[in-house]
Amino acid sequence: MSTTMPGFGTERIAQLGLRDRVYDRVLEVLMGHDVEPGMRLSIDGLARTLGVSPTPVREALVQLERTGLVTREANKGYRVSPPLAGDQLEALFDARLIVESGAVELAARGDVDALRERLRTALDEQAAVAAEVASVGAAHAPEELMARFFRSDWQFHQLIFDATRNPFLEEMSEIITTRVHRMRQIVEGGGDDTDRAVHEHRAVVDALAVGPTEAVAAMRHHIDAVRLRSREDASHTS
Repeated sequence: MSTTMPGFGTERIAQLGLRDRVYDRVLEVLMGHDVEPGMRLSIDGLARTLGVSPTPVREALVQLERTGLVTREANKGYRVSPPLAGDQLEALFDARLIVESGAVELAARGDVDALRERLRTALDEQAAVAAEVASVGAAHAPEELMARFFRSDWQFHQLIFDATRNPFLEEMSEIITTRVHRMRQIVEGGGDDTDRAVHEHRAVVDALAVGPTEAVAAMRHHIDAVRLRSREDASHTS
């Protein structure tokens, strides 16, 4: 009997860059609303759904376990991790504050003009998506639109990590950022902070033109603001 996993549709994965493409597809679904915390992730079921062998699926889940989005239970396989709350949420933002403050300080000591140009381009894209959200209201925005906003937000931060040219910071970025966005996307009833995020990102871009100290201060303000909004989001699930 052939079974497929919910949320993954019927789209097959091409062989080119197979492992990375399987990882990206599973991550995309985990960042949406089609999977519930605690849902079992069958390696064989995912492989059939994506039209690949179990090996790249197993490799993708091992990699995703490092991000905390999935958990492995002995003799039971993988499940979707529950959202963070309470002390875990605070610990996540403590880590994000340290890592992203360090990243923007390193980036501010490099080619700042080129970085600011890339960030402005990303910010224009994010602002355009935020305007789409505002036109329909966050409460009525389709999942695909909100997913686009979170991807644009993620891209802004990723550009700063890329500018550090530090592979260890980039690895930390993936672990931390995926947890933050997964948590915020699955919360029902959270407020619309898209416009605030754009303004805070713009402040980071402006601060980079002044110097590393100012860039760090702007990033810390942004992360602390997201922490407060995430607390409010989490309160809707308690």
